[in-house]
Parts: sequence; C-alpha cells; structure tokens
Amino acid sequence: MAMPDDDTNTLRALQGLGHSMSSVRLKAALAVGTTPNPWFIDTLIARCAIEPEFQVREALTWALTRHPSSMTVPKIIHELRSERAQARSQALHTLSKIGDRRAWPAITRALLGDADDEVARSAWRAAVVLVPDGERSELTAVLATQLGRGGREMQLSLSRALIALGEVITPTLRTAMTDLDPRVRQHAIATERLLRNPDAGFEFAIEEAKKIVALGVTSQESDRQC
Repeated sequence: MAMPDDDTNTLRALQGLGHSMSSVRLKAALAVGTTPNPWFIDTLIARCAIEPEFQVREALTWALTRHPSSMTVPKIIHELRSERAQARSQALHTLSKIGDRRAWPAITRALLGDADDEVARSAWRAAVVLVPDGERSELTAVLATQLGRGGREMQLSLSRALIALGEVITPTLRTAMTDLDPRVRQHAIATERLLRNPDAGFEFAIEEAKKIVALGVTSQESDRQC
C-alpha cells in the first residue's frame, strides 16, 4: 500500500503518535482519523497496545473506526491473541465501537473469562454489541459464570452487559439465585432487580440483595413477603 506523499500534515500526525507528550499524541490521533488512509492502520493498532493515556486510546480507537472495517477488523482480531493485556482490551473495545458482527466468532469464552479484569470487561461489552440474536441465550450462560467476580465496578459492568441482552437472561439469573456461593447469589439478585427496575441503582440493588441472601430467601420469596 502506497505511502501518501502529498499530505505532509498527515505524515507529521503519524509521527506524532509516538511523541513523548500525550497532548501531541492526542492531536496526532485526531488528525489521522480526520484524514484516514489504510496505510496508517497498523500503526494505530500498535499504538493502542501501548498507549498509556485513556483519552489518547479513545482517539486511536476513533481513528480506526474511520477506516473501512474490512481492513481494520481482521487486524484488530489478531490483537486478541496478544500476550499484552492492554492490546487485548483495547482491541475488544475497538471492535465494540466498529460494531461489525463478523468479529463475533473472535469473542471467545477465554476472553469473556480473561484473568485480567479490564480485558474481561471489554469482552463483555463487545459481546453484547456483536452477538447474533440467535446466540443471546448461549452468551448469557457464559456471562453468568462470571457472576460474583470482582468488586462493585466489575460487577456493575457484568450486570450492565447482561441487562443489555434483555429478558433472555431471566431464567439464568433465577438459577444463579440458588448458587452455593453467596456472592453469586447476591450479584444475580441485584442484576435481576436492575433488569426490572433500572432506576433503582446498582448500590441499592446490591445492598438489597445482600439482605435477601443473609435472610436465606430467594428474590422471588422476598417479593412475596413485601
């Protein structure tokens, strides 16, 4: 693929992606996205894997979305096999922003349960965007294996992903409400409450779920007692 030779500003922007100052890198990423050229795709993806600043990473992702998905998606999918957690996480994030469902087969069970929290969260978000309608139940079952994982922010991310799948999650949540692990039961109850009442807020839902689990009753039994 030919290097653009008539746009010195864009070439300067490409060089700026590796600058020591984050403000310069941000400006460069925005410039590359404003004047997309397939020649820049590899560099953008490589920078996603190592860029330390959140805003710059977001700009890199945006720049990639400005290029044809037929050219970006196969290269981004390759990053999902990287040993670098940030490369996997940002690749998943970028795939969710591109929204090309041809990437769905690359969202594996291993990624959905990745040991790195940021990778797993990115995988959950990407999965609910890319999943075909006919595979929502299967995805729900896989996501349910992560119930009870991590702290509040981690659990909220999973609850949001599950809720985005809609009512299909209800049978799986009801099963999880009887799990032997109290953290799984609490998380399942809180997610089910949020599904029914999105305005309740996760903090309220999880505290209510803790009380229900402490009482040794299910969410349904608690509802009947109210």
